[in-house]
Amino acid sequence: MRTTLCDTLGIEHPIVGFTPSEHVAAAISRAGGLGVLGCVRFNDADDLDAVLDWMDHNTDDKPYGVDVVMPAKIPTEGAAVDLRQLIPPEHQEFVRRTLTKLGVPELPTDEQHADGVLGWLHSVARSHVDVALRHPVRLIANALGSPPTDVIEQAHHHDVLVAALAGKAEHARRHVDNGVDIVVAQGHEAGGHTGEIATMVLVPEIVDAVGDRVPVLAAGGIGSGRQIAAALALGASGAWMGSYWLTTSEYQQMPGNSATQRALLAAGSSDTVRSRIYTGKPARLLKTRWTDSWEEPDAPEPLPMPLQNILVSEAHQRIMRSGDPGVVSMPVGQIVGRMNEIRPVAEVLTDLLAELDETITTLDKLR
Repeated sequence: MRTTLCDTLGIEHPIVGFTPSEHVAAAISRAGGLGVLGCVRFNDADDLDAVLDWMDHNTDDKPYGVDVVMPAKIPTEGAAVDLRQLIPPEHQEFVRRTLTKLGVPELPTDEQHADGVLGWLHSVARSHVDVALRHPVRLIANALGSPPTDVIEQAHHHDVLVAALAGKAEHARRHVDNGVDIVVAQGHEAGGHTGEIATMVLVPEIVDAVGDRVPVLAAGGIGSGRQIAAALALGASGAWMGSYWLTTSEYQQMPGNSATQRALLAAGSSDTVRSRIYTGKPARLLKTRWTDSWEEPDAPEPLPMPLQNILVSEAHQRIMRSGDPGVVSMPVGQIVGRMNEIRPVAEVLTDLLAELDETITTLDKLR
């Protein structure tokens, strides 16, 4: 199955896979899709540089991309220690009290406390772009819309395409007017930062708005060949998939994977919640006792980005170390109900393509 997206990106199959794991991203690219590495977890640009060096040598010379986070409104800059001073004491006390109630152990005295994800900061995201452009990346995607125009121009100067996520048709028009090359129409069902409009409604709206100017990818609620076929029927040039790769065997190389994958395997499609507790912006997460605690009457309102993530950074570190699936803090979409076994990326992709082909053949017989 080839679409114009395949020619645009130099890939075999119209599937783009977003993941925080370089092992998953490389495997997606090797299997003929486009693996896109999420960069937000890298506080130090040198660490990202080293991981992209690894990607360069482990994708069999197949194209890959990166995903950065540049908020439309530039957040307050500063070191983590400076930003932490802006966090109200009552928020810090709530987190401490909640972790105790949930039975999450303290960190060992010799383990360094996390600073929080500084990739939400504009300056850090720019450093990610600078590093990425020193590598043979094919695509830079921005999770929070179109990057500043100078970043788009910088990417184009290096013959790198730019993608932007959109939750409304008006956002998509603005992205394309700013110079974005690919729009990702991400529906309400998706994991992580997501809007209010469902994929089935959103994709044709965005295709009608900008599909004659740029390729549109469908995102949110895609975890089968049938759903990829539906995306193509809605006018998309391909699928952007993120959550579905979290239960691949390659993802097991990420820290804290065991409890996370056990929680995901046990979850159904109704076991997610959209909340601001992860980053300060609305994001769909796995519903656990941790997310439930933020719905209690004594819970404070989440802080704006990037303060909320800094507030919960040590909590996330403790939760990950605890190995308790019941308190996992993990962005994931409603497609989690189909994520029922651990399989290699290549096998997942093969099955997606086989079902896609079968679905299109079945539909063709209806004529």
